[in-house]
Amino acid sequence: QVQLVESGGGLVQAGGSLRLSCAASGLPFSSYTMGWFRQAPGKEREFVGAISWGGGRRNGADSVKDRFTISRDNAKNTVYLQMNSLKPEDTAIYYCAAGTRVGSRVDEYAYWGQGTQVTVSS
Repeated sequence: QVQLVESGGGLVQAGGSLRLSCAASGLPFSSYTMGWFRQAPGKEREFVGAISWGGGRRNGADSVKDRFTISRDNAKNTVYLQMNSLKPEDTAIYYCAAGTRVGSRVDEYAYWGQGTQVTVSS
């Protein structure tokens, strides 16, 4: 059974930083692309970025690509999302996902975590 468990979300002031983690089990982690998405209330799920099994990265929207960094530790079956210079508009539920392609679409990822809430106060 595949499980992706996000952690590290919370409440932070604008300008602050958070690091999200996603621990994976039940799949050959080092063979999968790991992606991060986010969804704000009333909005569609948005691609934040992805990292391939070998460390190649695909950036998400321009609004985050210079502030957010994805990394992975294959020995720990964990992917990270480092978020700096956070803004109120970054408030959303953040999801990690596993797939076989370095894609930006929701339907390119087969497995999903339950999400972790990030709230940025102004």
